[in-house]
Amino acid sequence: MRSDPTPPASPTALPGYAATGRIDELRASEYRHLDTEGQVYLDYAGAGVAAQAQVRAHHDRLLAGLYSNPHSENATSVAAGSLVESARRAVLDFFRADPDEYAVIFTPNASGACRLVGEAYDFGRAAPLVLTWDNHNSVNGIREYARSARASVRYLPLNGPELRFAESDLVAALDASRARRWGRPGRRGLFAYPAQSNFSGVQHPLGWVELAHQRGYDVLLDAAAFAPTNRLDLGVVRPDFVCLSWYKLFGYPTGVGALLARRSALARLRRPWFAGGTIRAVSVQGDWHRPMDDESAFEDGTLNFLSIPDVEFGLRWLDSIGVDLVHARVGLLTEWLLERLATLRHDTGGPLVQVYGPTTGAGRGGTVTFNLRHPDGTLVDERLVAREAATAGLSLRTGCFCNPGAAEGAFGLSRTSMRQRLLAGVDTIDQYLAALGLPTGGAVRVSFGLASIATDAERLVDFVQSTYLNRSAGAESPLPPRLRC
Repeated sequence: MRSDPTPPASPTALPGYAATGRIDELRASEYRHLDTEGQVYLDYAGAGVAAQAQVRAHHDRLLAGLYSNPHSENATSVAAGSLVESARRAVLDFFRADPDEYAVIFTPNASGACRLVGEAYDFGRAAPLVLTWDNHNSVNGIREYARSARASVRYLPLNGPELRFAESDLVAALDASRARRWGRPGRRGLFAYPAQSNFSGVQHPLGWVELAHQRGYDVLLDAAAFAPTNRLDLGVVRPDFVCLSWYKLFGYPTGVGALLARRSALARLRRPWFAGGTIRAVSVQGDWHRPMDDESAFEDGTLNFLSIPDVEFGLRWLDSIGVDLVHARVGLLTEWLLERLATLRHDTGGPLVQVYGPTTGAGRGGTVTFNLRHPDGTLVDERLVAREAATAGLSLRTGCFCNPGAAEGAFGLSRTSMRQRLLAGVDTIDQYLAALGLPTGGAVRVSFGLASIATDAERLVDFVQSTYLNRSAGAESPLPPRLRC
């Protein structure tokens, strides 16, 4: 954080910005389609953007060869299978993972990776689940598998306005659940948390992986929001499971994710079903099956063999630019934005912007979540912001971002207010918000990524200032009902 309390008029004046100039060169060439219609893309936490080189590589590969189902035994099948295996090796190389220690399982997305772990983990009374409040719903959903196995489920609550966790609380939660396993050797437990919150941008310590290991837990690390702009070195940090979506890292392909799993942890999973491609042999009359003994035991049906090779190209592309360079650029834009938003005040003296989570660049990623306030302090409806931002050409996200725990912490909701019996008879999201006494249904989220440049951040600040500063609450045109949260 700079000592100067007044941020410069443009991020380009920040020390170190010029050293990230290659991003501007790429924006003008490989990502020039972002600027053809005057749009501003600010939803990298939702999806990355593809370079033109990625699209060309996919096109050229499909026109230059013929590829078929890797489960067949012919030349086109072998060609497809070879590219899939090459992509596996590229994933391990990118994350500096030892192939003797880690396996790569291709999934439809990070959610599919989480489901694979949840459905196959050996939960039970002696194998609990510990979660942080700010997990994505795809991680929260694992609790249903744990509860069906009668395992205890314990959540670690958020602390303070920065929406972080106290390590002492984590130790207490892990130890409290571990106490149930005394006298039951061989049983473990699962601790699941995000390396970076997709709501607040908070980055949680990667050292928690080893802390949980020391207490007998396996660790699921949700890296979907972290990996696009941060280096994850699995030669240094060794979670048992890592969940990823490739489109979050580099925009293309969609529909392909991965579970990176330590082979020792993978061997302890027991799948509740089997599918084509996951078994070595099966009998209908004998009523038995034998699963494959490698990664393919977890890859249901035919893999997306025409898109998985694009993962390797995307990783090579990102590596050629440099994750550290992207990290530096995103950090500079995020810090500048936070400082500029903090300076915006109505003539009444009240702040225009309320940020949820860290208000500096320390210990956070390039995701900034906030609400806007009228001069009288009331919140601007996030649906109005979404509508007016779209009209102004800004692509951002509104809502609660599939992260209810972070939202509950940010909005100060109590456990009592969230009890299901108190919400009986509530059918719509708007009724739900009214029952909770919330003035709005979520927040506004903007996020930077691989192709972000200074003008993206500048146009956001200009939009917020010109549209909402000193604007009193009025009779707005009807807003659409909220459909989900």
